[in-house]
Amino acid sequence: MVPLALFSFNVGVELGQLIYIAVVLVAIHLVQRVYELPRQAVVASAYVIGTIAAFWSIDRFDSMFM
Repeated sequence: MVPLALFSFNVGVELGQLIYIAVVLVAIHLVQRVYELPRQAVVASAYVIGTIAAFWSIDRFDSMFM
């Protein structure tokens, strides 16, 4: 019973993430059709996302060994 519950929970989480990504991609596409984003804005947003991802990764890696 527990493995089925865990599997169902994980499938639900993954589906939620896929739906969220789809909504964000559609929103980005619609914004790009209306506004021309400067190249610096695209590069800056990539650096911000990468910095947050690196922080989370380091934080989780550090907490694994404490």
